[in-house]
Amino acid sequence: MIEISTTKMSSKGQIVIPEEIRKRLDLKPGSQFVVVGEKDTVILKTISPPTMEEFDKLIFQARKQAKQAGIKQSDIRVAIEKVRARN
Repeated sequence: MIEISTTKMSSKGQIVIPEEIRKRLDLKPGSQFVVVGEKDTVILKTISPPTMEEFDKLIFQARKQAKQAGIKQSDIRVAIEKVRARN
């Protein structure tokens, strides 16, 4: 069931997520959100860093795709050096 509550924004741009919603969504201090604003709508979407297992899978896939594309570590080093030289 969707729960609807109201809240106010402070002079610092802060809002309070009502307690019942924080509890239901298990939100803790430090929880991070993506904020999307469109016309008169603001959406908060919780985000969390990947677990080490998820991160390992991402790295595995990236390495596999780089190998298939013929990209070598030396190619990556050269690309990083070029970007750093521009700054």
